[in-house]
Amino acid sequence: MARAVVLDPRSRHALFAGLPVRTLLSAAALDRLAGRADRLAGLDLLILDHGGVVRDPLGGVVDDPDPEICWLSLDVYEAGLLPVMLGVLMDGRSGRWAQSFSAGLDSPVFRRLMEKGYRLTRSDAQAPAIADYVMAQVMALLHPFSEQADARAEREWRRVPFREVGETRWLVVGLGAIGGALASRLRPFGAQVTAARRTPGPDPRVDAVTSPDRISAVLPETDVVVLACPLSDRTRGLADDAFFQAMRPGAILVNVARGGVVDEDALRRGLGRGQPAWAVLDVVSEEPLPADSWIWSHPRVRLTAHTSAAGGGVQRRGDALFLDNLARFLAGEPLRNEADPAEVGL
Repeated sequence: MARAVVLDPRSRHALFAGLPVRTLLSAAALDRLAGRADRLAGLDLLILDHGGVVRDPLGGVVDDPDPEICWLSLDVYEAGLLPVMLGVLMDGRSGRWAQSFSAGLDSPVFRRLMEKGYRLTRSDAQAPAIADYVMAQVMALLHPFSEQADARAEREWRRVPFREVGETRWLVVGLGAIGGALASRLRPFGAQVTAARRTPGPDPRVDAVTSPDRISAVLPETDVVVLACPLSDRTRGLADDAFFQAMRPGAILVNVARGGVVDEDALRRGLGRGQPAWAVLDVVSEEPLPADSWIWSHPRVRLTAHTSAAGGGVQRRGDALFLDNLARFLAGEPLRNEADPAEVGL
């Protein structure tokens, strides 16, 4: 049972004509935010407990929640309660705003929520963790740690050469929160970074900016290609046969976007030619990955189960973003990371 939060009914913004704002969040999120109860003052809290039942702060069951605000936090997803919380939103009549734990809004449910009148804000809380993931995975390929371990196991005193990050050229497809965090980490290493994005003009975090339709001209001179773009009609199947045929032999591909950005059959053909030499896949087209998929056993694929955002600080940053946007929402101010309806096809 989540701790009860004492609310001050006098602390309400005039925007809501003196009425408490019905706000749905998980019991786990409320426990984390209990020390900042003042930030929740003036809200009529609806709490999704660990069994998927909506309750009030004193533990009573709420039969008709009808939330105006919702915090779709990461713990809801990890507990398998996301369909339950989304179902409450879809059944509601008064939806105003939902904060998502996700950076991407390609799921059809987000379109349905916006059709119901919800404003949606995405999360950038995972960006530092994903940037660290990319750096660690690529470092492990540039520095042949396994070969060094083999030498030790064989008791052979031999030097194992490696590539320096500062000698590499990177292409980051998508310069949002994740691509930007990665570019900021690469700069101190001296790597040459080009970003592909739809917005023209220079960016201080990278050495050059190109448009998505010019990617094929950059690929032949690129050592590491990182896909960090949203999944949309424009990017679905972006990494196809022509994409891989244009890659520099020996290059590394990293996908932390969505599985649908990569044509996986084309990737297998490319790996067979060394274009790319390695693929780091944190996302795949079908998740969980079927047991009979070739990706499991391919010697040139490093596979993780959509865990690049599993950093220790993600939940804390997500809570901070929700509280910041909550204050902005109640004050009638612009929200951080608000989605444009066009992003969900509206």
